[in-house]
Amino acid sequence: MKVLVDTCIWSKALRRKNSDNKVSQKLSDLIFDGRVVIIGPIRQEILSGITHKEQFEKIKNHLSAFEDIPLQTKHFVKAAEFNNLCRSNGIQGSAIDYLICSIAFTNNFYIYTDDKDFTFYRKYLPIKLINS
Repeated sequence: MKVLVDTCIWSKALRRKNSDNKVSQKLSDLIFDGRVVIIGPIRQEILSGITHKEQFEKIKNHLSAFEDIPLQTKHFVKAAEFNNLCRSNGIQGSAIDYLICSIAFTNNFYIYTDDKDFTFYRKYLPIKLINS
């Protein structure tokens, strides 16, 4: 099973001075097993806001090992449907979160995140989560 790794997990493993060992180990295991996938918007979120060029280059190089899943119109349409469904049930979310849900759903991926919003989405969306 492939796993779409959310920005918060990458950030804990790569960007923080004191990385979360449990999260880093789990991510490492998934990478070693060849199960990790990424999308361009997550790559952009990870790299955004890095003020030190050396750190930016280091993380960019780490991420270069992963090819972006190609985004298609169907992913954006499904993300909008997911957004509308959740909103009609009182749940707010970001466009990127719903895009992650859409891509995971359409490609039968799991989502690795510790963002609690995804537990709310899961009440209404057919997504599979791996929690840290």
